Amino acid sequence: MPWSNQNGGGGGGGPWGGGGGGGNKGPWGQGPQRPRGGGGGRGNGGPPDLEEIFRRGQDQLKSVVPGGFNGGVAAIIGLLVVGFILINSIYTVQPDERGVEMRFGKPKDEISMPGLHYHFWPFETVEMVKITEQQQNIGSRAGASDQLAAGLMLSGDQNIVNVQFSVLFSVTDPKAYLFNVEDPSDTLQQVSESAMREVVGRRPAQDIFRDNRQAIAADVKTTIQATMDSYGAGISVNTVAIEDAAPPREVADAFDEVQRAEQDEDRFVEEANQYANQVLGKARGQAAQLREEAAAYKGRVVKEAQGEAQRFISVYDAYAKAPDVTRKRLYLETMQSVLGKSKKVILDEKNGQGVLPYLPLNEIVKPAQSGGAQ
Repeated sequence: MPWSNQNGGGGGGGPWGGGGGGGNKGPWGQGPQRPRGGGGGRGNGGPPDLEEIFRRGQDQLKSVVPGGFNGGVAAIIGLLVVGFILINSIYTVQPDERGVEMRFGKPKDEISMPGLHYHFWPFETVEMVKITEQQQNIGSRAGASDQLAAGLMLSGDQNIVNVQFSVLFSVTDPKAYLFNVEDPSDTLQQVSESAMREVVGRRPAQDIFRDNRQAIAADVKTTIQATMDSYGAGISVNTVAIEDAAPPREVADAFDEVQRAEQDEDRFVEEANQYANQVLGKARGQAAQLREEAAAYKGRVVKEAQGEAQRFISVYDAYAKAPDVTRKRLYLETMQSVLGKSKKVILDEKNGQGVLPYLPLNEIVKPAQSGGAQ
């Protein structure tokens, strides 16, 4: 053969250059080695025996697992199944949660309180419910176009308002919360929207904008709680908070113009009231002055009349006592009052005989004429 020629003649050689009597050698200068003495180790640095290693592993497994290798596999599988069932059967309830166990889908009466609990899985399962206060936001927000129509409502005076509010609630009955209503959160949102629309629809828009938000929130809370109680949802509504109320964006400018007009109206009314109060106060002062003057005039006239009456009575009493004297005195007093106010010339007949009287008629007449012309 071709490789025999390379060895220079002595017996048949293999492909690794071995001769017939010199032992078989491999390509590294020696032939394959066999384990000696029944041992499982390497012989003269050769590769390990895989069959021996596998046999030793079987012996060790038989010593550990009762029943041998075949029975041990079943025991291991059984232990794994039991461990898996135990892991799924033990659960923990957090402080803010309550657990509701179900056996074949039917809820139990007991409620699992916070702590470590056990149930027979897979025949029993558990549902966790958070009982702490939760918030449900309703109405449109910035960037939340999908909720734009949720807050649009029609007020009692036929105005459209966009109301954004939130509902804070807590779960009081976990079992009812899970099984009496299919989707408690969605149901609460729909009931809240309906209640807000009902209350806003009975009031003018001004109440929801500024004047009476607290009363509206209280009415909405009462309506939501009554409706959820009728459903048996196991929910307690704690607070309804109206966060914002504004007109729709499409009519916001017109609404602002109306608001400014109402403010101008209020200002004009206030100015008119101020002017009316000022004029009314002045008129009341003048009326009080006239009443005081009239009262003073009345008092003076009454007093004068009473004095005249008293004087007349005193004259009458004197006349009753001495009629002649009183009559003469009255005559003289009357003549004095009449003649004392007129210009007159008196001529004595006894002393005026033989004397031509001179009467300055021009001087007497002039004052009379000048007085008449005036």
